[in-house]
Amino acid sequence: MNFIDLFAGAGGLSEGFIRSGYIPLAHVEKDEAACNTLKTRIAYHYLKNENKLDHYVQYLKGSIDRKTLYSFIPQEKLDSVINLEISDKNNKRIQKVIDKKLDGNAVDLIIGGPPCQAYSIAGRSRSKSKMKGDPRNFLFREYAKYLSKYKPNALVFENVVGLKSAQGGQYLIQMKNLFCQIGYVIKLYTLHANDFGVLQNRKRIIIVGVKKNTGLVLPALEKVKIKHNFLVKDIFEDLPSLKAGEGENKFLKYPVKANNYLKKFSIRNDLEVLTQHVARPHSENDKNIYRIAVKKWEKESLRLNYNDLPKNLQTHKNTKSFVDRYKVVAQNLEYSHTVVAHISKDGHYYIHPDIVQNRSISVRESARLQSFPDDYYFEGRKENNNRTSAFKQIGNAVPPLMAEKIAALMRPIFNQEITKN
Repeated sequence: MNFIDLFAGAGGLSEGFIRSGYIPLAHVEKDEAACNTLKTRIAYHYLKNENKLDHYVQYLKGSIDRKTLYSFIPQEKLDSVINLEISDKNNKRIQKVIDKKLDGNAVDLIIGGPPCQAYSIAGRSRSKSKMKGDPRNFLFREYAKYLSKYKPNALVFENVVGLKSAQGGQYLIQMKNLFCQIGYVIKLYTLHANDFGVLQNRKRIIIVGVKKNTGLVLPALEKVKIKHNFLVKDIFEDLPSLKAGEGENKFLKYPVKANNYLKKFSIRNDLEVLTQHVARPHSENDKNIYRIAVKKWEKESLRLNYNDLPKNLQTHKNTKSFVDRYKVVAQNLEYSHTVVAHISKDGHYYIHPDIVQNRSISVRESARLQSFPDDYYFEGRKENNNRTSAFKQIGNAVPPLMAEKIAALMRPIFNQEITKN
C-alpha cells in the first residue's frame, strides 16, 4: 500500500498512514521548513527500522547536527521529499521524481490537503475580497491532475469545513464533479478530531474516493467514536514548568512518568527525550491580561471578553470583532479549542492554564494537542531557528491520531483489490 502525499505540510496525515503500514513514495511540499521536518521524520522511521535510533537521539540531544543525521540515511529516501510548489510550472519536474521512485509500479493511494486559508470561514472574514480570485481556491484541480496521471485505487482529500460554504458551495461541487469525471466514486465525511482520541475540538472534511466500477467499498469513518475519560490537563501535567521566554529547543528531561493518556495514544514513547518545550516571550501587558483570563476561567468558567479589560491594558483598536482573542487552553475540559496556524503569530489564543507559568503554550504542548508524538521534531529553514515555523506547521497539520485511524479503516479497500487481482 504505497502513497503519494501532496501538499504534505509537516506530515501529520502521512504519519498516520505510515503507522498503519502504508509506504510513502513521495511527499510534495513547497515550504522549505516543512520539507526539512519531513526529512527528519523520514530519518526517524528509517533509523527505527534499522535499530539505529541512537543516531536520532543524538540529534535530539544536540550531539550531532542535521547534516550528520541525514548522512545516516540513504539519499534516495531524502530525495522523496520534493520541495516544489504544485503547479503547471513544476508538475513535470515533480512527476519525474515520482516516476523514478515508482520504477514502473502503480500508485495505490494519493493523499493530501491543499492550503485551507481560501476556504476557511476565518480566512474569508479577514479578506476584503472574501478570498474570491485567490488561486488557492483551485488547488484541488492540481490534486486532480495527479489522480489523472497515476490513477490510484483510492484517494484521501482533507480540508476545513468552510469548503462546504466557500463560494456558496461551488468549489466543493466543482471538486466532486472533477473527481467523478476522472473516474472516482467519492464520499464526503465531516469528522471531529476529538472522536479519534485527539484532545482538541478540530472539525474537518475528509473526502475519500475509490475507482468506479471496481466494487470497492468506502470506509465508515463517520462511525468512529473512541471513548475515554481523559482531559486536556493530561497534555500538560508531565512537562517541566516554564515561564515566558524559557525552554530548550533540544533535550529536556521529563520530571515525572508518562500518564495513561500519553501512553495509550503514543505521545510519549521509549525514547524519553523531550524537545521543543519552548515558550515564546511576552510583554508585561500581555502577561497581565493572561492572569486575568486564567483567573476568570478558574473562578467563573468564563472566557475573557477583550472589552471587559481595564482600559490601560487595551492596546488593540479593533474592539468589535475577535473579542475572544485572549483565550485559555482550559485543562478541565475534554478537549481544547482548535489549534490553527495563527498560533505562529502570537500565543494570545492559547494561554497556558497554569497562572504561575503565565505564558502561552509551548511548541511541544501545541504539538501534543495535535496528537504529534514527542519524538516528532519540527524543523526550520535553518537549524535552531524554528519556533515560529514549528508553530505554523503544527497549526496547519492533520492530527496523526486521526490520520492513523482513517488509514486503518481504509486498509480493507486494498485487501479487496488484492483479492480481485
